[in-house]
Amino acid sequence: MIAAFRIPGAGRLRQAETASFSFDGQSYAGVEGDTLASALLANGVHLVGRSFKYHRPRGFLSAGAEEPNALVEIKRDSARKTPNVRATVQELYDGLAAQSQNRWPSLSFDVSALGDIASPLLSAGFYYKTFMWPKSAWKNFYEPKIRAAAGLGVAPDQADPDHYSARFAHCDVLVLGGGAAGIAAALAAAETGVRVILVDEQAEFGGSLHFESGAKIDGQDGFAWAQSAVAKLKTMDNVRVLSRTTAFGYYAQNFVGLVERVSDHLQNPGRDLPRERLWQVRAKRVVLATGAIERHM
Repeated sequence: MIAAFRIPGAGRLRQAETASFSFDGQSYAGVEGDTLASALLANGVHLVGRSFKYHRPRGFLSAGAEEPNALVEIKRDSARKTPNVRATVQELYDGLAAQSQNRWPSLSFDVSALGDIASPLLSAGFYYKTFMWPKSAWKNFYEPKIRAAAGLGVAPDQADPDHYSARFAHCDVLVLGGGAAGIAAALAAAETGVRVILVDEQAEFGGSLHFESGAKIDGQDGFAWAQSAVAKLKTMDNVRVLSRTTAFGYYAQNFVGLVERVSDHLQNPGRDLPRERLWQVRAKRVVLATGAIERHM
């Protein structure tokens, strides 16, 4: 099934493997390999959020972890709901249910957007000067109302039914980033026989090679080279390859904290699977091949 705004024959997704999902109760169809963001865009959905203060309409701004607008709630059941998930990094799976945030009663008609009309009067920090009297009203009335209007997702109100695991690991070379540079570094190190861990936060390795159609490495298509190189690394006994894994802290003596998303992309994760796994890695050498994100003016 091909959505109306998908370009036939373009991209790297397997068109035959579809996934049904919903956004704000409306059902859509996507393709396996989509993110929630790409699936929504393919279905012509552009309004995905409201601005923090004035509740102005917001659409997608980026394609990665830097996305500021498309923050949604992912809900599996009454106890399993996660607020403030970036739609640009949430993998699509069959049955995924997402909901927009920071609006009432609906995303398309948000009553709080009326505040935009009075925006010239609502300058930055105006509430600290305006809502001072009576003194007791700030804590009991003004602050709760302002926080409710400017808040994002709603925190879960039930105990987390999932479980999590932790592992320690040691290696000679830890490579953070699974693009062309990171894969090449991991290959070069692994071929010397040292212990190597290759980490990338995406589901599939390749980095910018995903969308650089003209890139050539060793005489072949760059993305194809990346997939074959990672397949080779996975067969080597001295290499550990971790996808869907984010490095969140780089500490003294090359101690690096990683979080691996084990089952967030699965429709029906098994009870024996943890939701996330914390890796605490001590490495002799760390290669930072994370690339860069340009911050526009």
